[in-house]
Amino acid sequence: MDFDLSEEQRLLKESVDGLLTDSYDFDQRKKYMAEKGGWSKTLWGKLAEQGLLGLPFSEDDGGFGAGGVETMIVMEALGKALVLEPYLATVILGGGFLRHGGSAEQKAAYIPGIIDGSKTFAFAQLEKNSRYDLGDVSTTAKRKGDGWVIDGEKFVVLNGESADVLVVTARTKGGQRDSSGIGVFLVPGNAKGIARKGYPTQDGLHAADITLTGVEVGSDAAIGDPENGLPLIERVVDEARCALCAEAVGAMDESLKSTVEYLKTRKQFGVAIGSFQTLQHRAADMFVAVEQARSMSMFATMASEFDNARERATAVAAAKVQIGKSAKFVGQQSIQLHGGIGMTQEAKIGHYFKRLTMIENTFGDTDYHLRRVTDAGGLV
Repeated sequence: MDFDLSEEQRLLKESVDGLLTDSYDFDQRKKYMAEKGGWSKTLWGKLAEQGLLGLPFSEDDGGFGAGGVETMIVMEALGKALVLEPYLATVILGGGFLRHGGSAEQKAAYIPGIIDGSKTFAFAQLEKNSRYDLGDVSTTAKRKGDGWVIDGEKFVVLNGESADVLVVTARTKGGQRDSSGIGVFLVPGNAKGIARKGYPTQDGLHAADITLTGVEVGSDAAIGDPENGLPLIERVVDEARCALCAEAVGAMDESLKSTVEYLKTRKQFGVAIGSFQTLQHRAADMFVAVEQARSMSMFATMASEFDNARERATAVAAAKVQIGKSAKFVGQQSIQLHGGIGMTQEAKIGHYFKRLTMIENTFGDTDYHLRRVTDAGGLV
C-alpha cells in the first residue's frame, strides 16, 4: 500500500506548516491564550483565508471535498504547534454533524459561517456520571408545538465558553441509558435559558459547563432523526477520535524533536548529555513509540471512512489505545530527559505533556478503548 502523500497533500502540509511556523511560536501562544475565549481570532481568520476551515466540506457546500488524510495532515500540524483555536470543536465535530446528518437547509445556514470563520461550534455531550458513554443522556428535549424545549446540564464543553452554536445531545424518549430516543439539536449560543460557566482546562484550552433551562428551538433545530441520533453521534465522534490521534502524533513528534535538541545542548561533566548511551536508548524508545502511534493514526484515518460501523469503531478504538500508550510514554520520557526545567511553566515540553494527557482522556481513555477492542474480539 502506498502511504506517500499526493502532490496536493504535500502542498497542503507545506502551507499549514508554513502558516503555523510564522504565527505560532511558544511565546505567541501565550499571548493568544490571554485573549478573550483563550484563542486568537486573527489566526482563526488566517486559517479561514487558507481554506483550512472548509477542507472537509463538499464542493456543493462551498468546501474543498477533502478526506480523512487531509484532516490528518492539518491536525498533526496543529498538534506540533499546540494550537489553541477550536478547529476540533468547530470543523471536526460541529462540521461533522452537518456533513453527515444535516439537511440541505441546515448546511446552507451554518456551513458558510464555519468556512469563512465567522461562526464557531461546540459539542455539548458530557453529563454527570456519563463518563465516556455517548448513549448516557439525561438532558431532555420535549415537543412544544412544532419545536422543542430543552432542559439539562452539560459539562466540560470544549469551546463552550464562546461558541456561537451549540450541538446538544438530548433525550426525546426512553430511559437515561437507552440507545434509542436520543436527538441532536443545533442551539444558538445566546438562546434564552442558556447559562455558561467558562474556565481554562489543564492544557490551556477553554471549556464551559452549560445549563439549559427551558431553551426553545424550532423544528429545524434537530439534525437527522431526533429519536435515533446515536449512530450519527458515534460516527462523528469516531472522526473526532481520529483527528485527536493525528494531533497527538504531531505533539509527540515535536516533543521528541525538542527532547533530542535538549540532549545535544545540555552539558554535564563537560560533555553533552546526549553522548550518554543510556539516554540515547531512551530517545530511541521514544522514536519507536512515536512511529507506532503514527502508523495507528494512519490506520484510524483510513478506517474512519469504513461504512461498517462496527469495523470502524473497533479500528478507531485500537488506534486510541496505541495513541494513549505512546503519549504517556513519550510525555513522561520528555519530562524526565529535560530534568528539572521540564517541570516549569516556562518550558514548552510540559505543555505538550499536558495536551497529550488531555487527548488521552478525550472521548475515551486507553483502558476504555482497550475494553472496546477486547469486547469486539480483537482488531483482526
